[in-house]
Amino acid sequence: MTLQQLRYVIQIVESGSFNSAAKALFISQPSLSKSIHDLEEEMSICLFVRTNKGILLSEQGEKFLGYARQVIEQANLLEEQYKNTFPARTVFAISSQHYAFVVNAFVALVKEYNQSEYEFSLREQRTYDIIEDVKNHRSQLGILYLSHFNREVIQSILKKEHLTFTKLFEAKPHVFVSKTNPLSHKKTVKMEDLKNYPRLTYEQGINNSFYFSEELHSTQPSKKSIVVSDRATLFNLLIGLNGYTISSGILSTDLNGDNIVSIPLDSDEVMEIGYISDGVLSNMSKNYLNHLIQYIEKTN
Repeated sequence: MTLQQLRYVIQIVESGSFNSAAKALFISQPSLSKSIHDLEEEMSICLFVRTNKGILLSEQGEKFLGYARQVIEQANLLEEQYKNTFPARTVFAISSQHYAFVVNAFVALVKEYNQSEYEFSLREQRTYDIIEDVKNHRSQLGILYLSHFNREVIQSILKKEHLTFTKLFEAKPHVFVSKTNPLSHKKTVKMEDLKNYPRLTYEQGINNSFYFSEELHSTQPSKKSIVVSDRATLFNLLIGLNGYTISSGILSTDLNGDNIVSIPLDSDEVMEIGYISDGVLSNMSKNYLNHLIQYIEKTN
């Protein structure tokens, strides 16, 4: 298996066909097909399913593609860092659960850096993928929370992957609702108050587990449940469907406007929000965490 073969797989997926990929790669289609066939033989897998309408990634291929992208991204970073004769751009990446305060701190960091060239990444990810990103050095930091419910499971996974969790702050659970929601004027809400409203949660993919949920009380039954993949969609549905989600209570009007309100939830749980890392923090990581702490202190 070579890096070239991995790049071929990625290009085929992006192009949608072997023919288009071969043109983009400036090689012949038979050469491309042979290279992929050799890769499939070597790895004992079938990457693509050939149909009358074209090619599709197989189930094995989808998983392989995720690993291939990680390897190629790391290879590109190595080449950029050491192969070029000119100074490398500063590269910094964070993976996080869906928190606006993470974005605010990221904005502050980029403004502070203020250089002509850099490559920063902010990935709002599923919980499992955050751990994978940090484990595979795709991100220097991962932002997530621990609670009484998920602590033992998450800590066990982190220990297995030689990662550490460092607490930044604690937050009592709050409910986010539209300001037009009938609950919006209550000083506190109970789980019982929420039973007739759609519950919005972030999907966790094939690694879905109550322990990976971004929302507290995920095991509580709900008559109406909607799963989304991004924060913008979730906030739109809070407004459009009078739904609710359970989060930290920290809102950003700069990013999300003033159409969402945060109400304390009557709960014994506590969100312990912090970062995961391999134990070694770069100066950029430290600067980012300082901005994050400053933002939280300002909003409390």
